[in-house]
Amino acid sequence: MTLQLRVYVPDHPLIKHWLGVARDRDTPSVLFKSAMTELGRWLTYEVSRHWLPTGETTVTTPLAEAPATLIDPMVPIALVPILRAGLALLDGAQTLLPLASTYHLGLVRDEQTLDNSCYLNKLPPQLAPDTRVLILDPMLATGGSIMTAMAEVVSRGVDPANVRIECVVAAPPALQQLSAAYPSLTVYTAMIDEGLNDHGYIVPGLGDAGDRAFGT
Repeated sequence: MTLQLRVYVPDHPLIKHWLGVARDRDTPSVLFKSAMTELGRWLTYEVSRHWLPTGETTVTTPLAEAPATLIDPMVPIALVPILRAGLALLDGAQTLLPLASTYHLGLVRDEQTLDNSCYLNKLPPQLAPDTRVLILDPMLATGGSIMTAMAEVVSRGVDPANVRIECVVAAPPALQQLSAAYPSLTVYTAMIDEGLNDHGYIVPGLGDAGDRAFGT
């Protein structure tokens, strides 16, 4: 699989641990949701490493002045969870980015055609081009939902180079579509899985993340 976009699979033991917990079919809903929260936290930690803009300044300690590097408060940060499964990653992401604005995007997939439709869009009409946008979607499978989300974000003026996609498992079809349309994009995932089954589910995957997180 040749891709133009950048895909990172962080080599972090906590990410590996919580991915294993989330994959296990015997993990109860309450623990699955905890696993997703932790994955949201640690993947966001990795996302923010080279993504958040910083500035140099000086602070005064109790003893003397010292140089300091702080996150630039003038650059807006936006979290875009794709409902409903994306909510499972949101708590962890908000822990690290508490000042970020959150814009919910509700998409539902037709299980027969695998096409998606939008039932909720809380994105503003326009976003500053330098806005850092983190799209949260546990599963990048066929690519339909994430391509819709990217189109909505980019149409509001955001530079795709400033967008990060955070997922738990990704499959080649979604990554290939994103690469062709947005070569400057960056994706963070706990694992790239082998492919999709006849129903469009990632294999081995982790099942329906929304159903498992919310017990429905």
